[in-house]
Amino acid sequence: MPDRRFVAVLDIGKTNVKVLLHDLATGTDLAVRTTPNVVRQDGPYPHFDIVAMQGFFLDGLADLVREGAEPIDAISITAHGGSGVLLGETGLALPVLDYEYRGVDATRADYDRIRPPFSETFSPSLPGGLNAGAQFFWQQQTFPDAFDRARWIMMYPQYWAWWLTGVAANEATSLGSHTDLWNPQVRNFSSLVERAGWSGRMAPLRSAFDILGDLRPEIASRLGIDRSIPVACGIHDSNASLLPHIIGDAGPVSVVSTGTWVIVFATGGSMAHLDAARDTLVNVDAFGRPVPSARFMGGREFEILAGKQPASSDRLALAEVLERGIMVLPTFAPGNGPFPHGVGRWTHAADGLSAAERTVAASLYAGLMTATCLDLLQATGPTIVEGPFTRNILYLDVLQAMTGRSVTGSHSTTGTSGGAALLVLKDRSQSHEGAACPSPSSVFESEPLGSSFKAYAARWMTAARAEG
Repeated sequence: MPDRRFVAVLDIGKTNVKVLLHDLATGTDLAVRTTPNVVRQDGPYPHFDIVAMQGFFLDGLADLVREGAEPIDAISITAHGGSGVLLGETGLALPVLDYEYRGVDATRADYDRIRPPFSETFSPSLPGGLNAGAQFFWQQQTFPDAFDRARWIMMYPQYWAWWLTGVAANEATSLGSHTDLWNPQVRNFSSLVERAGWSGRMAPLRSAFDILGDLRPEIASRLGIDRSIPVACGIHDSNASLLPHIIGDAGPVSVVSTGTWVIVFATGGSMAHLDAARDTLVNVDAFGRPVPSARFMGGREFEILAGKQPASSDRLALAEVLERGIMVLPTFAPGNGPFPHGVGRWTHAADGLSAAERTVAASLYAGLMTATCLDLLQATGPTIVEGPFTRNILYLDVLQAMTGRSVTGSHSTTGTSGGAALLVLKDRSQSHEGAACPSPSSVFESEPLGSSFKAYAARWMTAARAEG
């Protein structure tokens, strides 16, 4: 039985924000509160509504304390990549920028002159503020007085750890998520930090597993807690999904973390063949090790294509889509993914398709894009899918057909919560098959897609390469 069994997790996704209570003994989320992640358009630039999130977290944690039959033994944090924080002595020096803001590109030419090469950081050049180094540079050039008030530069999960504990930190999984700030080969800050003059401002490096401190007394009082609650340093969300599958060191595995982004990890892979021009990169796992990765904005694209309430992808609609060759070609998130230069389009008029046909075509698209990412990484071993796409059986069928390797889907409602909760374990030698983290996956009921799909996939790949 884990010594800290019931873990409250703050889960900050790009689309939604959650607070939940995770049971490490059973690997289940006992209670979940969710709210949209609002981007405010007022102020100097589009930014995340930190004040609203703070209120949501306080209310959600208070609900867990008041309504839960189990005590909160610890708190952990996981958050999306691409966001960084400039922290003054008492709070934010500048709002937390929405990384999709393209105004950051105004200083791109100057930034590129000091940006380290891909061979050092394994971080591709991305649009807007997706490279956190680029957004810090833009803020420094555009708001020099406010930037000078920043005592610490830190990544997003660690901001929330500071808010809970008062302890400033940085951590490798978030620094290693296409920020340009991390050198995964030497496991330390990249040369950008010194070139930009930020060395004295980077918050101290800590492990994702470190307990930074106890909950601030004023927050504990607000929640009605009269005892100390340890708070973990926090972790990048896709790395949280990866963590349960590498604690036991079961050999090479490919983990597909799905949400707004689809991020593919190939553990044990080589970094030598990565292609910056196709959005392959190196992420860093919770133990500080480099992991070859690839990504595309799959969840966002699927919603654009199939709608917020997609229809069921029945076999009749699948047969129609395959027979007519109805395809979605990349990409509806320009500048990202394995075909970054493509201009997303349907081969048939979307308004002439049924809802089921649109969902089928969107599912095939997402599966083929993911299979492309796996191929670019030369992935080996079984594939484990985490997050919302685990409920899309056609998507899993496509991965099975394209890779010829076993594909499993997670039981968990969110792949990030269980991984983030693992950060508080004192004994991390247990495998994910042990009591602390039960096996989260099972093989889905696959239905072979057949020769018509193989011909469809070959035509899709030819068209995607030509356009992207």
